[in-house]
Amino acid sequence: MNLPLEILIALLVWGTLVGVDLVSLPQMMIARPLVAGTIAGAILGDIPTGLKLGVVFELLQYDILPVGAVRYPEYGPATVAAVATAHASSGVLGLGLGALVGLVTGLLGGVTINVLRRVNSRIVHAAALTLESGEPKALVRLHVGALLRDALRAALVTSVGLVLAWLARPLLGVVLSERGAVLLAVAVVATALAAGAAGTLRLVGRGPTLAWFAAGLGAGIVATIWLR
Repeated sequence: MNLPLEILIALLVWGTLVGVDLVSLPQMMIARPLVAGTIAGAILGDIPTGLKLGVVFELLQYDILPVGAVRYPEYGPATVAAVATAHASSGVLGLGLGALVGLVTGLLGGVTINVLRRVNSRIVHAAALTLESGEPKALVRLHVGALLRDALRAALVTSVGLVLAWLARPLLGVVLSERGAVLLAVAVVATALAAGAAGTLRLVGRGPTLAWFAAGLGAGIVATIWLR
């Protein structure tokens, strides 16, 4: 993956913003893989690849709700790394390698989120007496410190993802046959569709709601065919 330095910096900055947006600031939904992937594709001048990987990871993240102590992969920066990987390889090989790098990066991001939670918890407990005294500056310092730590975490995850994107094709592209690349891409897409379907059924539930959902889905398919 031979990209100009300014493109790499732009991807790093975008991945960091995406990572911070998930929980800390400003929570304007740029952490959704579909948005993260599309903008990453635009940075690379390859929006179709960004959309493809964005849809795949959007389906994987479909019913994940980042609240409380829930453990989950972080697919925002991971999608940026996945798009960078796929951009360096054409066709199904790019899709398969991109998804593989994205999944690994997403799992790493999830681990760093858990670590950051523990670090923030310890810092808050250590400052408990100062906070109970009602000192406003102490509260500001805690909030700013937490934001900076999250930004550093997101930058680290994105950096690791971009390094994996740089290594993916030289290490894996030469050992994967064309058939292997196709199978990898099919497995990735099938997994994403299965995750999206399972999430939809969990959200919709059973009974009348499921019947209305099935009716709406059928009507949408018929309308799409008719419009074509």
